[in-house]
Amino acid sequence: MSDDCKYTTSDIDKILSYTSWSDKKKIDTLLHIDCTQYANLGTDSTIGEKKNVRTQSRNIYRAIKSIDESKGKLLLDYMDK
Repeated sequence: MSDDCKYTTSDIDKILSYTSWSDKKKIDTLLHIDCTQYANLGTDSTIGEKKNVRTQSRNIYRAIKSIDESKGKLLLDYMDK
């Protein structure tokens, strides 16, 4: 995978539907989207932008949970701490 992520949170359902991709590739791509979101936050980001990224992370982790129950649950549980 290249350094720039060509997928966004709006592509979550599309990624989940790819039958030619392995579960690992789907999860890696979803985590890359999540990482890119947080990397794009800065000290000048508003509270609303930060909340939006957190909400999108939760959506990504739910998608991961649909692929791998234990990994997704672990991510969601950690987020709630």
